[in-house]
Amino acid sequence: MLYLTLKALISGILIAAASEIAKRYPGVGALVASLPLVSVLGMIWLWRDKPDPQTMAAHAGATFWYVLPSLPMFLLIPMMLRHGVPFWLSLLAGCMLTIGLYAAMTWAAPRLGIQL
Repeated sequence: MLYLTLKALISGILIAAASEIAKRYPGVGALVASLPLVSVLGMIWLWRDKPDPQTMAAHAGATFWYVLPSLPMFLLIPMMLRHGVPFWLSLLAGCMLTIGLYAAMTWAAPRLGIQL
């Protein structure tokens, strides 16, 4: 239980740090948020729990393919906000777009020979 709490605490601190930094320096906050820290921490936690190269390789490869459909959200949200769309609606639209693209990736990947 202590290990799980430690993992949650470290992961949460990274998210909180990105948010706090972004209050003063939006670009630097975005840089911190865009760093693959969550992915790297996830790989560290996974390796510690199950040090298996095949599992790690599958995880890292699938992470790459799932990052791609999330990227358009970061174009849609600022575009909508700049056109006067309220934040919550912009965020919802970005999340819905990402969910749709995740579904498309999950459907298309096996047909393209990509193992997720």
